[in-house]
Order: sequence, then C-alpha cells, then structure tokens
Amino acid sequence: MIVGVHPLAGFDKLLHYRVPGHLENQVQTGSLVRVPVLNRLHLGVVGEIGAPKDFPIDRLKNVAQVVYPFPAMPPDLLQLARWMAVYYAASLDGIIEAMIPVAVRKGAGIKEEKLLSVTRTATPDELAALEKRAPQQARLYRFLAQQFTPQQKRLVLSRLGLTAAVVAALVRRGLVQERNRRVIRDAYAEDWARGELVAAKPPRLNEEQQTAVNALTAQIATEKFGVTLLHGVTGSGKTEVYLHAIDTVLQAGGGVIFLVPEVALTPQTVARLRSRLEAIAPDHKCVVWHSHLSEGERLDGWLALAAGEARVVVGARSAVFAPVQNLRLIVVDEEHEPAYKQDETPRYHGRDVAVYRARLNHAHCLLGSATPSLESYANAQAGKYRLAELRQRVDARKLPHIDVVDMRVEVMRSRGLTTLSGLLVRALQDRFEKREQAILFINRRGYSSSMLCTECGHVEECTHCSIAMTYHRSDEVLRCHLCGDQRRAPLVCPKCRSPKIRWRGLGTQRVEEAVRRVLPRARIERMDTDTMSRKNRFREILGEFRAGKVDVLVGTQMIGKGLDFPNVTLVGLVDADISMHIPDFRANERTFQLLVQVAGRAGRGDRAGEVVVQTFTPQAEAIQFSRHADYAGFSAAELKLRKDFHYPPYRHLIHHLFRGPNPEKLQFFAEQWARLVEKELGAQVELRGPTPSPIEKIKDEYRWQLWYFTMNVSKTIPRLSRLRADFKWPDDITQVLDVDPVNLG
Repeated sequence: MIVGVHPLAGFDKLLHYRVPGHLENQVQTGSLVRVPVLNRLHLGVVGEIGAPKDFPIDRLKNVAQVVYPFPAMPPDLLQLARWMAVYYAASLDGIIEAMIPVAVRKGAGIKEEKLLSVTRTATPDELAALEKRAPQQARLYRFLAQQFTPQQKRLVLSRLGLTAAVVAALVRRGLVQERNRRVIRDAYAEDWARGELVAAKPPRLNEEQQTAVNALTAQIATEKFGVTLLHGVTGSGKTEVYLHAIDTVLQAGGGVIFLVPEVALTPQTVARLRSRLEAIAPDHKCVVWHSHLSEGERLDGWLALAAGEARVVVGARSAVFAPVQNLRLIVVDEEHEPAYKQDETPRYHGRDVAVYRARLNHAHCLLGSATPSLESYANAQAGKYRLAELRQRVDARKLPHIDVVDMRVEVMRSRGLTTLSGLLVRALQDRFEKREQAILFINRRGYSSSMLCTECGHVEECTHCSIAMTYHRSDEVLRCHLCGDQRRAPLVCPKCRSPKIRWRGLGTQRVEEAVRRVLPRARIERMDTDTMSRKNRFREILGEFRAGKVDVLVGTQMIGKGLDFPNVTLVGLVDADISMHIPDFRANERTFQLLVQVAGRAGRGDRAGEVVVQTFTPQAEAIQFSRHADYAGFSAAELKLRKDFHYPPYRHLIHHLFRGPNPEKLQFFAEQWARLVEKELGAQVELRGPTPSPIEKIKDEYRWQLWYFTMNVSKTIPRLSRLRADFKWPDDITQVLDVDPVNLG
C-alpha cells in the first residue's frame, strides 16, 4: 500500500510513502501519520492513496506511525483545506495546522485515573487474619466494601493516609481490583452558565418563529445544500429557532456546528444548548471549542467529535474545522461580526468557510443576525440565500427607546469635554435606585487614547509604530496596542518640559472612573482585554452580573452583542463616533450594526429598556437609521452607494500588504510589482495604489499596500500567486495577501 502524504514540514508538497503491512488496516485518506522527512520524523496527513507517477516505488520510505485509529481530517475537511489554499492564497500545510489543534498534533496525553473496588467478599477468617497481621490492609478493605461505586485511588489513599503498597497487597490477595478510567476534561462542565437553563419543554413559538422553523425543517429534510439568512431584531428569539433546527438534525442522526463570534458569548450559548439537549436526549454531548481552552480540554473535545461520541460543537471561529461526523447543519450566530475573519495566516473568514463546508457536505448553513452583513443581505436579495425574518420581539416586548445626545451641546454646557452626559448620569442614578442594571459600552480600552502637550502640541507616540500610545491610568503607563511596548507616563512634556501634558480621548478605564464618581456605592466591573487576561475571568464576571452582584458593566465590543440579561434596562454608548470616522468603506455599516446590537442588550426582560447614545454627529445616517432599528432603510441606502462605487458586495476586494525595514526600498519594489500586475492582469483586476498604509509603521517595519478589485477571486488568486513566485523579492520584504478583508487598516 502506497500513500501520498502532506507533511507538516514547512513546504507544500505531496510526498509518497510505503505503508508497512501491520499498519495497512489503520491508514485511510485523512489519517494523521508520522513520516520521515530528511533525517527527522514529521507529522503529516494522508492526502491520497496510490503510487506516484514519476518516482521509483522501491526508493519510497515507510510510514513510521499512525497517530489515531480514525481520520484526523475527514474527506470534507481535506477538500475544504484545498479550496482554502487556493482561495485565500495560503499554504496547504498552514491550513492543515489551523484545522488540527496543537494539542492533537502534539499528542497531548489522554488523562486517566485509577479506580479501586472490591472484587470479592473476604471470609471471616481472611478478615481476622488481615486485622491481626496487616491492619492497614484491613482498614482499606473495610472502607471499599462499604462503597457502592468504584473509588478514585488518589482520593482514597489521601483520605485514609495509606500508601500504594497497601493497595498492591490487597490486589495480590484478590480482594481488591485496580483499573484505569479515562478522565474527560469537559470545558464549562461546572460553568456559571449552568444556572441559566433553557426550559426543558421548549417555549411556545410565535407565528414568525414557527414559520422560520417550518421552512428550516423542510430544507434540512431535503439533505441538499442551502443557506438561510435569519434576520431577526434583537430579542426576537433567534436562539429558539436555532435550537429547534438543531433538535431536528439530531433526531435524524446528524451533526451540528454552532459558531459564535466571541469567546465571551460561548458560556451562555453552551448553557442553552446543554440544557435543551439534556432534556430531549441526555446522551447528546455538546463539545466546546475555542482558543481559551486548555490543551487537555481541546484534545478531549476533538477526540469525542472525531470518534463520533459527540455530535454537537459550539465555539468561536476555529470550530468550523471540528471533525463532526455526518454534518447536517452549521449555525453562524451574529454572522456580520468582523471577529469571524482571521487576522493572521491563513486569513480565512469563518462565515464564508462555513457556507463552503456546508456545500461540501450537502448540509444547511443558517446565518443569523439582527444586523446582517451587506454581503449576506445582498445574497438573500439576489436569491442565493433564503431569507427568514423575525420583526417582533418575543412576548410582544418593545424595542428599547433610544435617546441621542448631541455632545456638542454638552461641551457648551459644561464648558469642556465630558465623559458622561447629564442624561446618561441621571439615567444611571435612576436605575441604581431601582436596583436595575446598566451596561456602558466604549470600543476602546485604556484610560485615554493619547497624551497631548497643550503647550507645544507634542503627542506621545510609540517608537516602534506610527501610532499614539494609549494612557492607562490604573498603573500610570503608556502602552502601544499594536506591538505591546510600554513605558511610564511622563509627568512633564519630554519636548518642552511643560507640566501641561494631558490625556485626550476616552477609554474603558476613564469611563469606569467617571461612573464611580457619580455612583460611589455601585458595584462596577470593567470587561476588556486588559482585565480578561486570566482564564475563566469572562465567565466569572458575567456570572456575577447575571446574579445581580454587579450594578454597572463597562466594556468594549465583547459585551456589545449576543448576551441576554433580563435585568438590564439601560445601555449607554459613550462614544458612537469611534467606529464612524475611519478610512473604511464599511464604517457606516459597522456603526449602524454596533448601535443596534448594543441597544439590543436593553429591555430583554419584563421591564422597558432605554438606550443613551452620545455622539458629536447626531445627523449621521447610521445613527438616525439605528434609532428606529430600520435595517431595510439603511441597507437600501448603503447598498446603492456600494453599487455606485463598485465596492463589495458587487466586487471582491484583495489587500496586498508589503512590509520591510527600509521605506524607500519598500516603495520601489511595491511600485515595480504594481506595474507587473497591471501589465499581466490589467483586464481582470482594477488596481489602486500602491500607497503607504494608514498605519505606516508597526514593530519597526514600514508598510505599503495595494488593492485589487476583481469579480472572480478564484481566477485572480492563482495568477497572482504564479506572478509572486516568479518575482524577485528581496529577503527583507514580507508581503501578505488578504482576500475579502474586513479591516482596511
């Protein structure tokens, strides 16, 4: 037997190996194997079975080991990896490494525990002899004889103060049995979210929900590929539609992938799924999958899915690669979120990969959002996707009232910049007195966005990046959020020595401090990447908030979507302008989505909700449309603009980034490359650039960029890849292709 293997050795080639006779029954397409490459053993994935066409068979080396008795990459994942390599201009071995978790590739140990139990009842004479000659053995035997189930050896010896030799002696006498049992490291098994149970008996669906469920059930029953966009206002019960679709698939013996954009959302989603699954089928396991898990949790979750022990996985972007058997449904919750786009190689988009994987499996892909991406909405309008709409909140709850505060007026009233407007302060105090909860959102961590000298205009910048450093007041340091460099915040201006160096702009720390001034007795917590570095801190804070131990939650985008807290009646968007005034054609779309999603966290219980939006541009379209949650009006206006300027979704966008230490050299080669592409692909793509990137330097590397607009990525990328391979690039210039980018910085 001869197989072609993709070795994970840093090069994209299929190498062939002979399979020894004793391994032939274990090897199949997708198997994870160890093979010799030069003088070392490397992991690889079996890509094909068959002999090479142009290499003598007698010179082939042998496969050294088959790592698992089942394929690490099922056929659909292998096909998906090959498509991604072409579409996203990435190396195949890099994609395979992204698909197979590090814990699986490293062969992180399977955890086992030793159990003790009595094998037979000792006779009175045996027991008497033990009491006389070996009282410790008799003590252990009596303890085990009183237990109804096998006991953990470690705990028994610790409790009784005995040694392993005592156990060994009883085992030799045939009175006690010692055996191993695998310990499943189940992520979130003891989670706070277990408290948030979904009713064992599903709630009665309203008419809109039932219509959506009926359409999904009919589509799933066809066992044909399809995509449904579920557009439902915040609080309209989209999760209940997901759960009914999942139930339908599981009853038919299928598997499910459930994607969420943020790790913070995973515990709540897991709780809902597990509660419902335990009610309808206790044997259905729900595996959790994201980057914050321990290696043991990732390994055990992967093994459960690959071996068919579990058929449901819920997690962040990378869960789209989970080895789910008989995949029938992929749910992508909050499908519009930029978090689904990977910002390092391979730069794939989780939503688009989910659609393609569903296509490979003849499965259904369900995209859900209160503010769908314009790409998905345009596909629905064009008939490529089915559209299901939920226009009303469940139980006839009203959408929250939105107050837009013109901060220009606030500045004149207070004769200076202010963090919290008078309206927001009064609303916070009112909610605190009523024992209701509030969420304040600002999409910038730190205390202030920069430090500015009011005398000479000097701004403290990072020495390695062309960006202002962020001031963190809690430890009086300046940090660069791009490269991580930090230094003490100056007391006087380094340039003119003036003490009038001040912070400007807002951050989560500054908002937290402002809230503490107006609500000194309130319990306030801040959620951003600075405070959430410790494992499980997400769940602890959200658990305390749900239990009512926190009055005000201040945070960044991680709390702006998906979370459901019935006692939250006030949401404040402290600075709605942050996402609007940036050089990105999606700026208006992002701002509209942010406003609607953040507003949707209020009024999800029995009490009415209120939203306060602070902005210096209240007349902006994104803000005005969001006041009425008018997605149809906003999308119509925005899609017309996109069509007029030939921006996505009407053409694809490819970003080509060049990085290097020498700006003149970088500019020269970027311009030479652009001329070559214009000559070879001018009829197929429209070029814009090359120009310096908005952030010209990061980590001591200068950055130039080039944009390609094309109607067909699958035809453009192979030609670009061939040109790149033939072009003479200097060793100190790095270039990266990003297909369908979501961040234009």
